[in-house]
Amino acid sequence: MLRSMFAAISGLRGHQIMMDVIGNNIANVNTVGFKSGRVNFQDILSQTVHGATAPQGGLGSINPAQIGLGMTVAGIDVLQTQGNLQSTGKTTDMAIQGDGFFIESDGSGTYYTRDGAFDIALDGSLANPASGMKVQGWQADAAGNIDITQPLTNIVIPIGQRTTALATSSVTLNGNLDAGAANATTVPTTMTVFDSLGIAHSVKVTFTKTAANTWDWVATKDPADSGITIAQVAADPTATPPVLPVNNGTLTYSTSGIETSSTGTLSFTFPDGATATTPSINMTQMTQFSGTSQPAGQANGFTSGTLVTFAVGDAGQLSGVYSNGQTQVLGEIALANFLNSAGLLRAGQNNFAATSASGAANVGVAATGGRGTVTTGALEMSNVDLATQFTGMITAERGFQANGRVITTSDEMLQELVNLKR
Repeated sequence: MLRSMFAAISGLRGHQIMMDVIGNNIANVNTVGFKSGRVNFQDILSQTVHGATAPQGGLGSINPAQIGLGMTVAGIDVLQTQGNLQSTGKTTDMAIQGDGFFIESDGSGTYYTRDGAFDIALDGSLANPASGMKVQGWQADAAGNIDITQPLTNIVIPIGQRTTALATSSVTLNGNLDAGAANATTVPTTMTVFDSLGIAHSVKVTFTKTAANTWDWVATKDPADSGITIAQVAADPTATPPVLPVNNGTLTYSTSGIETSSTGTLSFTFPDGATATTPSINMTQMTQFSGTSQPAGQANGFTSGTLVTFAVGDAGQLSGVYSNGQTQVLGEIALANFLNSAGLLRAGQNNFAATSASGAANVGVAATGGRGTVTTGALEMSNVDLATQFTGMITAERGFQANGRVITTSDEMLQELVNLKR
């Protein structure tokens, strides 16, 4: 009698733990990045009434006879299944589609999470505003290069940071010059160049047809622009070494309308104190066909700008957008995955910690090594299925009720045994 009561007590205890897990799952049904738990039961010791025997003589084998002594909780699994993604429209919100975890640090420890509700902290770092933990990854250098072989560091997004200016180093001219134009026809185009201080200057390039398939060009400044000086230097092929024309030259075409040769270089000086420049000039994309002349010039370089916003790619790469229209890579968010992600230890605040069961974190870039992709402007919702939880709740309730009935029945049987003495 007592054995049945103790077995039923173990059943009560196990089903109470099952209800605790279900209650925690339901409580976190709207927790971002939450992973539901599941209880597994197993039986415990069994009392052997008699053992098994092999066949002997005319008798067959005899099976063992055992009485079970109850049950226990075998384990509480964490179901690392994908949750639904919910669009938020906030740039700093991120979700992982697939396997992997964001990596966070409080300065002394490393944690892993699926909760991508991040924001930019006061020091410019990307962090979880609820816990203050900072997102880990690789920061780009001044040129936008990332070295993922370096140790992880805090990701910093320096909103408002000003970039240096870039002086124009190359000019490309493209478009068409009318093959049917008369000699002495002039065709102008204007482009913008930048000095080393980031000041924009207007340069006018004028093409003049001098003969069939031949156009001379000359670069001059905008009369209203007093900050640039464009001096003309004539060619001198007799000099040693020969002197090339500066800020002017000749463009020659074949009978098929394709540029065959061009001469001339560019050289700009700036009275405002900026460094003089000698940008290269490329006219190989200019054609000469019948039709309207439409040359266009484009120069590299830009003025100084400030970081105003950023974007995140599928691979977790952060690109800054500056007020001068330029973009530059700021860094890359690191993701981690595990051989046994169910072996991770819940550490609170939607975080997990690595254990000997989970194995060491395999850190790398998103969309590689089995790691998922990063979706920006969205969050991963809890993977709790309410239908499953309520069904489990009914199962736990009935299991608890049945074990309680076993105790009641065993008590009645004991009472009947005591009454035999009367």
